[in-house]
Amino acid sequence: MTDIACDIAHPERAEAGWQRIEWAWAEMPVLRALHDELADTKPLAGLRISGCLHITTETANLARALQAAGADLVLCASNPLSTQDDVAAALVKKLRIPVFARHGEDTETYYRHIEAAIAHGPQITLDDGADLISTLHRKHPDRLPQLLGGTEETTTGVIRLRAMAADGALGYPVIAVNDAMTKHLFDNRYGTGQSALDGVIRATNILLAGRTFTVVGYGWCGRGIAMRARGHGAHVIVTEVAPLRALEASMDGYRVMPLEAAARESDFIVTATGDKHVVDARHLAVAKDGCVLANAGHFNVEINIPALEALAERKTRPRPNVEEYHLRDGRRLRLLAEGRLVNLAAAEGHPSAVMDMSFANQMLAVRHLAAHGRELPPAVHAMPPELDDEVARRKLAAMSVRIDELTPEQQRYLASWQEGT
Repeated sequence: MTDIACDIAHPERAEAGWQRIEWAWAEMPVLRALHDELADTKPLAGLRISGCLHITTETANLARALQAAGADLVLCASNPLSTQDDVAAALVKKLRIPVFARHGEDTETYYRHIEAAIAHGPQITLDDGADLISTLHRKHPDRLPQLLGGTEETTTGVIRLRAMAADGALGYPVIAVNDAMTKHLFDNRYGTGQSALDGVIRATNILLAGRTFTVVGYGWCGRGIAMRARGHGAHVIVTEVAPLRALEASMDGYRVMPLEAAARESDFIVTATGDKHVVDARHLAVAKDGCVLANAGHFNVEINIPALEALAERKTRPRPNVEEYHLRDGRRLRLLAEGRLVNLAAAEGHPSAVMDMSFANQMLAVRHLAAHGRELPPAVHAMPPELDDEVARRKLAAMSVRIDELTPEQQRYLASWQEGT
């Protein structure tokens, strides 16, 4: 099959995967520019990097840029249903990057692949959900001293890492790329907003216009989903536990109520919280007949699937990525993508243009760790703001958008306190 150590499903699809990678590359001008610049200076030369990420066309281009910068890279999947097998094949055949990922892999295989990424002996880790980092800490604490640092791509992973840090368990510095302004303001809002709706529509082909669509959680991902659902003509309800976010959702024009009330009238319920069992037994017990349940958070725990199984007398699969649970009281509830990340399991994930900023942040964060990782204490670190600004400036330039600059007088005024009314 190949002389590269790997575990992939369809090596024969490498050429098709490469064509899709190239298509995405055309939509990622910031990452392309970084690729070209860092290929000359090779700031990552000789660094072993292991990435536990969604194996998609956009991730392939991040890998391409890291490799050009000199990195010795191995990849595994961060979700069993998000791997694009043709992309995995192209990474192995075209870029000769070891990949351990198969679409639909079981839990045992998933963690075996993470072990393969750990066996690479990484000095820097890339995570999307923190499974690589948590496995390193739980099973391979002896490897922690060699780590310069890591990055975390998603909200759920940052939550887990902050819990580790609070427990004093985090053994090396990790940059919360997710919290960069050029990541969560755009990737989480515009990326998740479009791709989550894309997944729901592809899976169901149900018209959203005129339907009641409930978004559970009004963080940046929830904001994007609610905005796009309203754009499709849905009547949007938001449920929240945080007073400020609930107030914001209400002032943004959405109905806000407890989920138990919303479930009774919802045609769709989509979760985006990063928490466990936010759609629980009490909500399933009163959910509207025919309600579609989907999750846009990282892990498949936001919807209480065991509780749904307990309510059902049988289930059918009327469409790919749809399981219809027939409940004992005659209602039907439809779960999408096994409760996993609907935008990647039932669609293709975020558009390349928005991932351009997210992965440019990853590139700059890795470069920063390569240079300064030994100086940083074990903790969850913010993305350096000057790097965040660099991504924004590069993206504006790529979009041919020009902005004003402060005059010397304005700069002096902002730096002073003497001048008033």
